[in-house]
Amino acid sequence: MLRLSKKADYALMAMKHLAADAPHGTASAREIAEHYDIPLELLAKVLQQLTRRGFLVSQMGIHGGYHLARPTSAISVADVIQAIDGPLAITACGPADERCDQFSKCNVRDPLWRVKDRIIAVLQTVSLSEMASADEIDRPLNVTIGESRKGDSVEGR
Repeated sequence: MLRLSKKADYALMAMKHLAADAPHGTASAREIAEHYDIPLELLAKVLQQLTRRGFLVSQMGIHGGYHLARPTSAISVADVIQAIDGPLAITACGPADERCDQFSKCNVRDPLWRVKDRIIAVLQTVSLSEMASADEIDRPLNVTIGESRKGDSVEGR
């Protein structure tokens, strides 16, 4: 089963909070942690990682906290997930990893890598701005994720 890590969940929650719910677009780690019942120490590490990756800016002081470093339309869900968890993988092996005994004979590796590429493509089409917009929640996601054998586009919902 494909599943995001808790750290990636918390990163997306914090980013959405800063985009949509934070007064003046700034919030402290403590405010976010208390609002969503997230362990403060873990959230602080996640926010520091997002800051190092250029998604957030940290301000020290009494009116400090975190705010977005880029416009919400320039940050995709894929960007945030990969900043926290690293590259998305759905198989134990990668293109440069030939340690598996079945690597040369595996008949599902390449199709699964294509599935992974499609998942990443979909996640790249969903921006933080779309996640933060309450109006968008009721609308089904409608993105082209690849081509079928007959050349028709395949749509995900």
